[in-house]
Amino acid sequence: MSRYLFFILTILFLTLWSSCRKDFEFSPSTGNLEFSKDTVYLDTVFTNIGSSTYSLKVYNKSDNDISIPSLRLALGEASNYRLSVDGMAGKVFENVELLAKDSLYIFVESTIDINNFPNPNGEYLYTDQIEFDAGANLQKVELVTLVKDAVFIYPNRDNTTKVVETLTLDIGGEQVETELQGRELLPSELTLTNEKPYVIYGFAAVPNGETLTIEAGARLHFHENSGLIINDGASLHVNGGLSTDQEVLENEVIFEGDRLEPNFSERPGQWGTIWFLDGSVDNTINYATIKNALVGILCDGNPDGASDKLTITNSQVYNSSNFGILGRNTSIKGDNVVINNSGLSSFAGTLGGKYNFTHCTIANYWRNGFRQFPSVLLNNFVLDEDNNAIITDLTEANFNNCIIYGNDNPEILLDEVEEETVAFNFKFTNCLIRFQDNSNNFTGPNYDLNDTNHYEGNIFNEEPDFKDPDLNMLIIGEASATINKGLATFAAQVPTDILNVNRTTAPDLGAYQHIVFPEED
Repeated sequence: MSRYLFFILTILFLTLWSSCRKDFEFSPSTGNLEFSKDTVYLDTVFTNIGSSTYSLKVYNKSDNDISIPSLRLALGEASNYRLSVDGMAGKVFENVELLAKDSLYIFVESTIDINNFPNPNGEYLYTDQIEFDAGANLQKVELVTLVKDAVFIYPNRDNTTKVVETLTLDIGGEQVETELQGRELLPSELTLTNEKPYVIYGFAAVPNGETLTIEAGARLHFHENSGLIINDGASLHVNGGLSTDQEVLENEVIFEGDRLEPNFSERPGQWGTIWFLDGSVDNTINYATIKNALVGILCDGNPDGASDKLTITNSQVYNSSNFGILGRNTSIKGDNVVINNSGLSSFAGTLGGKYNFTHCTIANYWRNGFRQFPSVLLNNFVLDEDNNAIITDLTEANFNNCIIYGNDNPEILLDEVEEETVAFNFKFTNCLIRFQDNSNNFTGPNYDLNDTNHYEGNIFNEEPDFKDPDLNMLIIGEASATINKGLATFAAQVPTDILNVNRTTAPDLGAYQHIVFPEED
């Protein structure tokens, strides 16, 4: 018992002694700190827009508890960087303690006004250093940020109430107030050039009777919950150009989010959509890349106009968290269009309408979760708030010399509510289609693949041989089943592929003529 009591008293004494110790013996650092990186690249930011938060880890690998006499930004309080050291914000710190064999995190952010620097010429490389200690013990970690100038388009905010301006839209000839933050574009904003990128907050609306023209090489960056709206009576003309590079489009118009960090370059759902309202007219998109939206293109109404409501050519739509292109009782003509990686369907023609796609690659290799719909969805109805179907004509939906593929099967869905007086017209001609109904779930006349009224000259379930669909590289290789399988009459309508390669003599299916992939090292 006495031995047991002695043991208890010893433990109690040691516990009390350790709890009474209030400090450690810290010796000055000797310039032997180690770092997780020697340069912190804060990637690219727009002027006056805060960066993401980046981290630097500082290690004390010695056996001594040390105190860093000075930890500071080289430019001091004038620096455009901000630090957080062990939860303390600032730009200059003194006597930062670091235990033996321990580490600490430094978090770095920046907000930089490019106009504070002489002759930035559109962008400026801003640098500073984090300095640890001084004199013979001085150690440095570089900080680097590329700052881009931009034109900002944003709604007004009431200085008193802080309420942000919302849009009133022209819908069906009526003025409809919405809760969408944004404003109509001014006359001076109706031509967007490639001189500077544009950063858009909220929805920028093209006024009734006006045309927004976007010139070759322009870059449009949208903040969260932002996009373009083309009003009733308004038009959008996107006039992108062709690159000389046979693998990429460099002079096209780009629509994407406003986060420039590499982690955001392919992240879906960063901004809203390009929305063509019922009544907008004469809309054309040529050589554009639309990426990382909720819905790449949303097109409403006017299915029976004298000309197509939207003509889209030589363009790409990638990484849409919902639909790549969503048509709702509208008319769309697409040539050399590439769509991939959509959370729902890459192309959906809903509530009827009129759709004609020639030499298009409509794929879906979505890997960010479960995908409910196939690459191509066609239907002729919508359910109202009482769950009743509103049914309209699918006047035509023609897919000619196209590739319709993806990582699911089947990749087409023809969702018809049958009504005797309502049309449901569609046809796939000389297409490669992924459709294999092993479970016999798709029955009825719409899925009779031998019915030449709906299916003619198609190839099913063979390999397209895409270069890398996960990276949206949908050019086809020499092993593709689509080589020289296109119908010449359709190739004559679209005589060059998306990279301006002639296809009239031996047309492949889809938006690209095939190439020989270079051998990997």
